[in-house]
Amino acid sequence: MTGFKNIVATLYLKNGQAVKSASDMTVMGDVYNLCQLYNDSGIDKIIIFDLSTDDDEHEKNIHTIENINRNIDIKVCAGGNINRIEDVKKLLYAGCLQVIFNATKDSSLELANVASEKFGKDKILLSISNVDYIFKHQEEIEDTFHELLVLNIDIIDALENLTSTPYVVYMPQFDMDKIIDVMKRETLRGIAGEFINDPENDIMALKTKLSDGGILVDNFTPDLKWSDLKLNSDGMVPVIVQDYRNEQVLMLAYMNEEAFNVTINSGRMTYWSRSRNELWTKGLTSGHLQYVKSLTADCDYDTILAKVSQVGAACHTCNRTCFFNNIVKKEYVEKNPLTVLESVYAVIVDRMKNPKEDSYTNAVMEKGIDEILKKLGHECTEIILAAKNPDSDDLKFEISDFMYHCMILMAQKNITWAEIAGELAQR
Repeated sequence: MTGFKNIVATLYLKNGQAVKSASDMTVMGDVYNLCQLYNDSGIDKIIIFDLSTDDDEHEKNIHTIENINRNIDIKVCAGGNINRIEDVKKLLYAGCLQVIFNATKDSSLELANVASEKFGKDKILLSISNVDYIFKHQEEIEDTFHELLVLNIDIIDALENLTSTPYVVYMPQFDMDKIIDVMKRETLRGIAGEFINDPENDIMALKTKLSDGGILVDNFTPDLKWSDLKLNSDGMVPVIVQDYRNEQVLMLAYMNEEAFNVTINSGRMTYWSRSRNELWTKGLTSGHLQYVKSLTADCDYDTILAKVSQVGAACHTCNRTCFFNNIVKKEYVEKNPLTVLESVYAVIVDRMKNPKEDSYTNAVMEKGIDEILKKLGHECTEIILAAKNPDSDDLKFEISDFMYHCMILMAQKNITWAEIAGELAQR
C-alpha cells in the first residue's frame, strides 16, 4: 500500500466536552482549542467517540462535532451511540468524512451494511478488538468497511491473515522501536494512542523520527534547501507571514539557516531575532504560536512567503497583524469574491441586530421565513427565465438577487460562508 502513514488522535466527548478516555471523565480543557491544536500540530486525523447515554446528550455531542468541523481542516471521523441510519446521516452532515461502528454492538453490522450502500463504503469504518469477529464476518467486513480501528494490538497478525482491509492500530504505550516496526506493515494506515492525544507531546518530532526510520509520513520535506536561497548581507532571508485562511499579512521577520531548519523540523515558525541575536520560535513565551501551513520562495529565491495558522496575535502590541498604521489609503470597489460575499453577509447580520427604517433587508426579515422562501423561489424562476436569454447581463443580475436573498436565509439560520465553503470543500 502506498501513501502516508497517519498519526491519529482519539477524542472522547461527554456532555459536549473532551474527556480523557471512555473510562476517565476528566475534562481535557476547551474541546475546540484542543482540536485546533491537533489541527495545527501535525495530527493527520481525529477519531471522535460520542460517549452519550441519551438522545439529548447525543444531540449535544453532534453539535459539538459540527462546531469542531467548522474550525479545523484535518479529517474527522466519529462514532458512538449509533443506533439508526439517521445517526450516521447526522454525523456526516456535521462534517465528518467517515463514521465508525462498534463491532461489540450486535446491530452494528446490519446497520453498517445499510449505511455503506446509502453513503458509500469509503465513509464507513469499524472499531474492533476481537479477531473472532473478523473470522465470523470476514466477507462482510471487506464489502462494508473502508478501514478498521484495531483497539487490541495483539490481534494484528491474525487480522492481516484474515482480511486485506487497511487499519489504524491503537498503541497501548509509547515505544519508538515498536511504533516503527508496526508502521512498516503494508496494510497499516496509521497509529493512535494516549501519547498522541496528549497535547504536550510534539507530533512533528515524532514524525521526524518516523521519517528517519524509513516511514513515509506527512511532514515537512522541503523541495528547496537553504543553499537554494539567496541571502541578504546579514546572511538571512526575509519572511512575509500570512494567515493561511484569510490571507491577511501578519508580520515580517528574518530567518537564518538554523531558524529555517528548526521551522521545517518543528512545524512552528522560528526566526532569528536581530535585536536579541538569538533563535526565536514565535509565541514560545506568549503562547501566540504560528503553525506552518506552507513555505514558498519568491521568483528570485530571496524572500519566503509563510502561510500559517496564527494563535492569538501576531504583533507584540497584541494586534492581530503588525500592519495597522495607515500611511495612505485610496477608496476602491472591492472585487474579491469571498470578501464581497462576507461583507454583504456582515451587513445583513448587522441589519438583524440593528434594524433600520426603509431597509429592504429588514422588510423581508420582518415578514418571517415564509417571505424569505417565497423570495428565493421567485428568484430561482427569474434565473431560469434569464438563462434562456442570450444576453448574460440579466442572468448575472438574477443570480446576484438570488444569492442576496440566500444570504438573508443564511443569516436567519445562523449559517456562515465559512460553513458553506467547508461543505463544498468536502464534495
